[in-house]
Amino acid sequence: MYELHTDRLTLRGWRDSDLEPWAAMNADPEVRKHLGDLLTREQTDASVARFQAEFEQRGYGWWAVEVRATGEFIGFAGLDRVDDGMPFSGVEIGWRLARTAWGKGYATEAALAVLAYGFDTLELSEILAVTTSTNMRSQAVMRRIGMTRDPADDFEDPEAPEGPLRPNVLFRRACGARV
Repeated sequence: MYELHTDRLTLRGWRDSDLEPWAAMNADPEVRKHLGDLLTREQTDASVARFQAEFEQRGYGWWAVEVRATGEFIGFAGLDRVDDGMPFSGVEIGWRLARTAWGKGYATEAALAVLAYGFDTLELSEILAVTTSTNMRSQAVMRRIGMTRDPADDFEDPEAPEGPLRPNVLFRRACGARV
């Protein structure tokens, strides 16, 4: 698996030592606020196995993110194919960090590294980002990394239950767009 390095972060393959903090993140109601139900340990372990298999199969996916100075696992960032059944297609960028890592610029830093990989290595022409209409923190990161939103692209997530997780926004960034 190809690693990405920034000034403060390493995006790398998953390790067994990541499973416990990853499970804790997915059991945190604040971390999961815009994502849906809390996940069990079994569900989070299965997600890591899926992330690893998908990365090996396609050459991109979800990297584990750690702080370079300490080696602390703080979450994930990466690229994924848009799920079938969505009103658009392509490759989307995403991130999820532990609450202790919020507000430090890590999501933006990791996302910029992932964008560079997507455009420079994978030669993608466009990368998408999706979040709930109420997730202002993620939308702020999307804007900081040069993504733009057209309200005409907003949609109702067909997989989300009725309620605040259903209205979603779509951001885009084309290859070569300036930050």
